[in-house]
Amino acid sequence: MQIAVLGAGSWGTALALVLARNNHTIRLWGHNPERLERIRAERCNTPYLPDVPFPTNLTTEPDLSQAIRGCSLVVVAVPSHAFRELLEQLPRRLKAPCGIAWATKGLELDTGLPLHHVVKSVMGNSFPAAILSGPTFAGEVARGQPTAITVASESETFATELVSIFHNPKFRAYTTTDVVGVELGGAVKNVLAIAAGVADGLGYGANARAALITRGLAELMRLGLTLGGRPETLMGLSGVGDLILTCTDNQSRNRRFGLGLGKGLAAEAIAAEIGQEIEGIPTAKIVHELSLRHRIEMPITEQVYRILYEGLSPHEAVSNLLDREPKPEIDRPDPP
Repeated sequence: MQIAVLGAGSWGTALALVLARNNHTIRLWGHNPERLERIRAERCNTPYLPDVPFPTNLTTEPDLSQAIRGCSLVVVAVPSHAFRELLEQLPRRLKAPCGIAWATKGLELDTGLPLHHVVKSVMGNSFPAAILSGPTFAGEVARGQPTAITVASESETFATELVSIFHNPKFRAYTTTDVVGVELGGAVKNVLAIAAGVADGLGYGANARAALITRGLAELMRLGLTLGGRPETLMGLSGVGDLILTCTDNQSRNRRFGLGLGKGLAAEAIAAEIGQEIEGIPTAKIVHELSLRHRIEMPITEQVYRILYEGLSPHEAVSNLLDREPKPEIDRPDPP
């Protein structure tokens, strides 16, 4: 197949490599022509994945119209804040029945909408659409280390087709129709990874990290079920799987950001050192607003929001969590 991957960061490049190794013809597009030219010349995305050379069937294309021309599938892997702007450039250039898949994790900043709503509002129903999400670090995917993801689409046929396109012995794909659950899992886990990093940066140890992940999962479940996600999805790869990954390994940019906060470093300095998008920062604001709107108890998310947007110190945030009134561990359903 001819496939365009839009987004030449670490994740977009990793997915392009997977598809190229599956013998598809791949064009990789990015918003920065100078960076793309460097990638073309070096046959490698040196800034992000310096140890992974490109196969011959993976090329770069700085012109968006040329990148998607004649493609059967377009894979979008840009940060959430650029998602709608990029999509708005596609309809007049694409021809049905080209499929749209996105690997962006987050919610739309201005509206708080899950990204599948953005896809529908911009692209309509002319193009089959799906999200790819799960416990995936770009470096490990790019190097061909074993990985499993979830492909979510309202069309079971399209989800199955995508699995056949992406699946290989080192990259296992599963399908679901629960688009909402998959999207929320991929978004909320970034906020909780910041919290886990803060706790570790403060030196609170493994017990605190395990408790935080578990109680964070409870927050994800409350929000996910309220907004229409399914519990088995939130307990799957794109939910608890991705949550564990990003909260426990320093390949996670969100965790590293939280570690810096816990050590007393300035947010701007940490972000500059990481040098890539930290999706949990804008997502914390959106998820906090959703929790207030729907009256959902999300105390960990609230404290992350207050650290990022109200100047609360990490020590105060932890004290606020620990000083809460005791309660049953399992949420009880409201009486009929």
